[in-house]
Amino acid sequence: MSGDGPSAMRRAWSAYRQRWKRRKLLWRSLRAGQALTPLADRTAAIRPGDILCFATVRNEMLRLPQFLDHYRRLGVAAFLIVDNASTDGTDAFLRGQADVSLWRAAGGYRASRFGMDWLGALLMRHGHGHWCVTVDADELLIYPDWDCRALPQLVAHLDAAGRPAMGAMMLDLYPRGPLGQAEAGPEAPLTEQLPWFDAAPYRCEVVPPKRNRILRGGVRERVFFPDAPERGPTLNKLPLVRWNRRHVYVNSTHSMLPPRLNDEYDGPGDPRLSGVLLHGKFLPDSAARAAEELRRSQHFIDPKPYRPYHQAITRAPVLWHEGSVRYRGWRQLLDLGLMGAGDWLATAD
Repeated sequence: MSGDGPSAMRRAWSAYRQRWKRRKLLWRSLRAGQALTPLADRTAAIRPGDILCFATVRNEMLRLPQFLDHYRRLGVAAFLIVDNASTDGTDAFLRGQADVSLWRAAGGYRASRFGMDWLGALLMRHGHGHWCVTVDADELLIYPDWDCRALPQLVAHLDAAGRPAMGAMMLDLYPRGPLGQAEAGPEAPLTEQLPWFDAAPYRCEVVPPKRNRILRGGVRERVFFPDAPERGPTLNKLPLVRWNRRHVYVNSTHSMLPPRLNDEYDGPGDPRLSGVLLHGKFLPDSAARAAEELRRSQHFIDPKPYRPYHQAITRAPVLWHEGSVRYRGWRQLLDLGLMGAGDWLATAD
């Protein structure tokens, strides 16, 4: 056997295992799709080339009007949303939106791989061949020139570059005062309600065999996990993907299979075109949502070690410190290295 023989065998075995993992997750999604109850199915109106947005929600009335307005402005043509037993009127509100198709999922969020099994079924059924945005209701995707050039232009640029996906960093926004005290009313833009963020430090590592990235740092690690940074939230995501029914999200939208898709984003400092997900977790309902999570235990694979995290949020701490930076716009994030532009800006008219 040649000297490269053992390493070649390891690579082949790893590829085989990743294929089987992907097939297993796809089968999970197929089964989960059978448990979805349609409440408003408008998918017959989807046209070839439409950009679609997928999300799982629960009790998101505080965020949904701005969420829908933002993605409509970006050029999303249709929303495919799973409601996980909301009690605040979310389902009734979404049924009244002409561009929203809505399904109810009564099962456990954690048991569905944090909604990925449900969304996987919808992506497989409706997303194939479309550029798809898969995000949470508290995530607003922006990218260089987003306020001037919408998603149809962006995805045409990605297609021309041969890129099947665009990555983004989740950027936690917060107020200067205690959590629960937004700096503007609920009708104001998210970046006026929560105008502060941590510009650094962040670190990103590649994890074999999926080659997924793990990006950590920022305010939640600084405040809630200073002594256990390995438990800090993963901040890299792949929210914009030209979907193929053979694709599957593995860990929320942080990683995907096939592994080559994970190579599309290397975190802050990556010069390629990328985005930022403005994260509205810390709006005034954050303490109440943390208290509910203490009861439901649905947001982590092993919730017990994260109980102190949710308990701390219920106490409405101040996240602001002297190193906090006030949000000024996408050019600021580009200058800070928190998103990349590639040659995207050079192609502007």
